[in-house]
Amino acid sequence: MSNDKPRIGFIGLGLMGHGMAKNILAKGFPLTIRVHRNRKAAEDILAAGAKEVKTNAELARACDVLILCVTGSPQVEEVIYGENGVFGVAREGLIVVDTSTAEPQSTARIRTDLARKGTAYVDAPLARTPKEAEEGRLNTMVGADEATFARLKPVLSAYCENIVHAGPPGHGHMLKLVNNFIAMSIATAVAEACATCAKAGVSIAKLHELVSAGAVNSGIFQLMVGKMLESGDLTGLKFTLVNAMKDLRYYTHFAESLPSPAIVGEAVHQSLVNANLLGFGDKFVASLIEAQEKLGSVSIVRR
Repeated sequence: MSNDKPRIGFIGLGLMGHGMAKNILAKGFPLTIRVHRNRKAAEDILAAGAKEVKTNAELARACDVLILCVTGSPQVEEVIYGENGVFGVAREGLIVVDTSTAEPQSTARIRTDLARKGTAYVDAPLARTPKEAEEGRLNTMVGADEATFARLKPVLSAYCENIVHAGPPGHGHMLKLVNNFIAMSIATAVAEACATCAKAGVSIAKLHELVSAGAVNSGIFQLMVGKMLESGDLTGLKFTLVNAMKDLRYYTHFAESLPSPAIVGEAVHQSLVNANLLGFGDKFVASLIEAQEKLGSVSIVRR
């Protein structure tokens, strides 16, 4: 990696990835992208000066730091091991940064395989939303040794406001799973609480007033209940329920592998499974409230 601006490769111009790539380019890093499906998301990135290649292998050859912003472990493994994948061209000095929420066991295997070729594999999953991605104000938790973390920090700073060095390799993905477990526990509890209020005839507006004034309040509570009461908006927390279900599955697998109790985690996971089976997988997290409407035959959301 050069002492000036390292060449960045980027895969995954989705809800989060678009803003990340835009900010990497805006901060003066040479950027090369690989467009998978949605060419529209790449138009302004390419117009601003990014280059494009056709395969993951070409991308790995063309960069010093390769950033992956895909859904989870199956997609990451396809990028690394698939046809024209990164593994075949991995080399000394290349750094691969995985910003997905992934299974720690998969992360460890990829890291070991790439290390044999001299390639560092860093887990740096994300927190916050696509809005902060566009603003260059994401949070990230990074699993890396001290030297690699220091080399990557200027790159991560292009799209992150808060950069937490979670610990050694692997600890970024572990911390992310625990973070998402807490977040989805709050979200499922909030949805269930709203259903209980509705069933009992208790005012959800009064629930909102009470919680907002005390220690139970949280950003997730406001994104779910506050926005719902204002306008019936269930899109404030832009994270799909199918991805939430995947993340909680990863969390319970992780906890069980230690082993550590995952009693609450399993309950949260099954709540998310139910919401997906009821047809809300492509909707955002606050639609857990809609799932509760169906389950309890109650009306909660103003329509």
